[in-house]
Amino acid sequence: MILRAATRLGPLLVLAALACGEARSETAAPPAGGAAVASFAGGCFWCMEPPFEKLDGVHDVVSGYAGGSEPSPTYEQVASGRTGHAEAVQVRYDPVRISYAELLEVFWRQVDPTDAGGQFVDRGRQYRTAIFVHDAEQRRLAEASKAKLAASGRYSSPLVTEIVDIGDFHRAEDYHQDYYKKNPIRYKFYRSRSGRDSYLEKVWRAESVSQEKPEARWQKPSDEELRSRLTPLEYDVTQNEATERPFTHPLLEEKREGIYVDVVSGEPLFSSRDKFDSGTGWPSFSQPLDPAHIVEHEDRKLFMARTEVRSRNGDSHLGHVFPDGPQPTGMRYCINGASLRFVPREDLEEQGYGRYLALFED
Repeated sequence: MILRAATRLGPLLVLAALACGEARSETAAPPAGGAAVASFAGGCFWCMEPPFEKLDGVHDVVSGYAGGSEPSPTYEQVASGRTGHAEAVQVRYDPVRISYAELLEVFWRQVDPTDAGGQFVDRGRQYRTAIFVHDAEQRRLAEASKAKLAASGRYSSPLVTEIVDIGDFHRAEDYHQDYYKKNPIRYKFYRSRSGRDSYLEKVWRAESVSQEKPEARWQKPSDEELRSRLTPLEYDVTQNEATERPFTHPLLEEKREGIYVDVVSGEPLFSSRDKFDSGTGWPSFSQPLDPAHIVEHEDRKLFMARTEVRSRNGDSHLGHVFPDGPQPTGMRYCINGASLRFVPREDLEEQGYGRYLALFED
């Protein structure tokens, strides 16, 4: 973006950016073990980093170049339009916490997929939209997602976003990485004048452009519904912060593989892989399945200070956490069985928790 931004921000920006970054890009290193990678092109890569970096389950986002033939491209070469490369981002994420399908949903909400000549103020093939797939399953999901969007009637023109194999991904110069964090004023100035936000607001109307999270589907029902659906004990524990008697709940003896979800909202909370026998009489876990679904508060209702554990979206009282658990975490999440619902491994897909199947694969 340095060359195109120069017309708006002045030649000093060009010199400053070149002075603080490397002169050439490097091919990106492979992801760390346990992480998956997704790659997208959506015009200005400055604008494509923030929406993905804000997602729970995303480790990091790297700006770079993909889709062309130049073996070691610089920004100036890519910006010229002669290399065939597009500005792109590579997203390294945890597939247990966020799925590739969810990343695709976020991608579509950042771009104009009907524009074959670039994106917004940035023109040329180097600013095209593309989904760079890493395997056959990503291709299948990307094509299905594109077909679904095309059939939605949201656009009056055909979708031209390419779905192509990734090939080599070249990391962009350092001054491009996290540009929106390092240069917030210049970034906001550029973005506000690029036309991106006004277009996305028009197309998606009241829907979130870049910050919608998959967790939004975990909603707390009305009190009337809770009273009709929960047992008296489940209601008293989750809504009134009661504590069940120890050694009484059936989930204490549950040995099957699966996950434990909030009995109120259904949001996933704990895994059988992290469950252990603490001898206390309540289901105990060494760590949450997804820390984003857990909220901790100081609890001083008794003679000692404790840390209460609640679910984020359901706001259910779950129990307390103590620093006397097993390694490697050293924590003991002491949870009321009445606040949980168990979903066995074989039912995860059917009940909408299919992405957690990866937890139980050897």
